[in-house]
Amino acid sequence: MTLEESYKIIEALIFAAPYPLTIKEISDIIAIDEKIVARLIEDIADKYSGCGFMLRKVAGGYQFVTRPELSEWVEKLGRKIIHTPLSAPALETLAIIAYQQPVTRAEIEKIRGVRADSAINTLLERELIAEVGRKDGPGRPILFGTTEKFLLEFNLKSLDDLPRRSEFPRLVNEDE
Repeated sequence: MTLEESYKIIEALIFAAPYPLTIKEISDIIAIDEKIVARLIEDIADKYSGCGFMLRKVAGGYQFVTRPELSEWVEKLGRKIIHTPLSAPALETLAIIAYQQPVTRAEIEKIRGVRADSAINTLLERELIAEVGRKDGPGRPILFGTTEKFLLEFNLKSLDDLPRRSEFPRLVNEDE
């Protein structure tokens, strides 16, 4: 297979995939070294840099997406882009899970100071979090962590892209 053929195949795979494809997945499918796949992906991203859609790296993989500044035009096709925001308690719970994962419901509730059942259920329904295991100890409580969909929704390549806690303004006293 030539590089030109590989290039076209990679474009087709990324276009057709319902989720972001990783370099490793592409490499495994087309049996080409990951370094070559990475270089071809860079070329593909450059090719579409001035188009109405772009190649985006997210959640450790790559996908084609419409440019955000063109969303109002896409919506006119009848493909309404839904931006239903999460409630403040759900966002707070999601932040706790993102930074503390894996974390139990009891640990979340201890941090928040209130019950978290509703927020956790909302986040599970939206597939932003998932059960990632069970903690050793009495009752073996469920551990929660974020999902790939969380990374996609928040346009993160990985959890390393989250702001560092040290960057947050201090909201409470250390003694509290």
